[in-house]
Amino acid sequence: MDDYIIIYCTVPSDEVAERIAEDLVHGKCAACVNIIPGITSVYTWKGSVCRENELLLVIKTRESLYAAVRDRIMAFHPYEVPEIVSLNIADGNQAYLQWITDTTNPE
Repeated sequence: MDDYIIIYCTVPSDEVAERIAEDLVHGKCAACVNIIPGITSVYTWKGSVCRENELLLVIKTRESLYAAVRDRIMAFHPYEVPEIVSLNIADGNQAYLQWITDTTNPE
């Protein structure tokens, strides 16, 4: 049985968020992508502290698809080093988890 994961990815704009989300869902690499607007990220980049408005993608998928999701994000992401991190789903509504399995099957 495959394990389930959530992948977080920050993006700079609505356009990038929608392009990545639609590509992942249409490509059956993700069952669902939530686009959460209005986050502020404070981080260090090349020796400077930066503050940017971003959106957060919350991607629900299977662990075996992580590499495919990562590669598809990298194809559309404008950042030099995008945030792409996964967290294991320890437990969840079994019907929801089965739905993830049923809707993620890239060809």
